[in-house]
Amino acid sequence: MQCPYCGHSENKVVDTREAPDSIRRRRLCANCGRRYTTYERVAQIGLMVIKQDGRREAFDRQKLLSGLLKACAKRPIPMQAIEAIVDEIEMELHALPHSEVDSQQIGQMVMARLRKLDDVAYVRFASVYRRFADLDALALEIQRLKERKQREAEERLQVKMAL
Repeated sequence: MQCPYCGHSENKVVDTREAPDSIRRRRLCANCGRRYTTYERVAQIGLMVIKQDGRREAFDRQKLLSGLLKACAKRPIPMQAIEAIVDEIEMELHALPHSEVDSQQIGQMVMARLRKLDDVAYVRFASVYRRFADLDALALEIQRLKERKQREAEERLQVKMAL
């Protein structure tokens, strides 16, 4: 393991923590003394994504993370929440009984999680994912989101009143 700051290969592990799908290690570089984090994950069976045009490509965790980061840019969303979404989706995909998944299914998984996390990030992602043809289509999606949020708030109120 090379230090990302100076490239030196000698380091010391100062902390190790287990997560559901990985092991997180804090390391200390023996050369420059800076700390950095590494993650160890079990190598998964290759998962293929079937794109809208029928092409197949290998699932890329980084591509998923990049899309989420763009949707969540300049929003008050902690990086841990974004990484948790990527972790959840990746684990769910690897738990599927087959090794191919439709890109539409991944998009739906992302949208379902963003809808709960942040409205603006959801609309940003949806605008790219659904390829809205015009402003009216985008406005309609925003209206649907507002109605869904209103229904959920009313349902929560009814549950509270029933208790």
